[in-house]
Amino acid sequence: RLARMIADMLFLAKADHGLIIPYSELVNLFDEATALCEFYEAVATEKLVTFSVEGSVSIKGDKLMLQRALGNLLANAIRHSHTHSCIKIDIKMENTQAVIVIANSGDAISPEQLPRVFDRFYRADSSRQRNDEGAGLGLAITQSIIKAHGGCITAYCENGATRFTIN
Repeated sequence: RLARMIADMLFLAKADHGLIIPYSELVNLFDEATALCEFYEAVATEKLVTFSVEGSVSIKGDKLMLQRALGNLLANAIRHSHTHSCIKIDIKMENTQAVIVIANSGDAISPEQLPRVFDRFYRADSSRQRNDEGAGLGLAITQSIIKAHGGCITAYCENGATRFTIN
């Protein structure tokens, strides 16, 4: 666990200094989202959570980095989803820009904490913390990957649903 945390911190340090240069290849976001859902299926099934993936857009980017970013978001969505809920992944084009929305119903993040969810080591509240989980670096890494690709990520929570939007 310590080795993973050190590797994550090194990744973030490189990102802070603009040293992360994504490899550029054509990436089909539907295929990647579907593959990640299959990867996380056993964990999701254990919690009685399902996935829904809609839309398809291909972009130029670093496939492995994008898999890591989307994987971090899906792992968080599973962790914080209510039992018997569905994690929805919507992929679309808006004004020549790819947009990915990952939404789940479950543990809410209060409005005053939303701006900090991408901070390193930040945990929104005690109900969202678990001793056996990561170090609080996943969303910071996800944000760094999205920024390295020239995009941005935002979090929004309302009526028991949390949405992360990448554009």
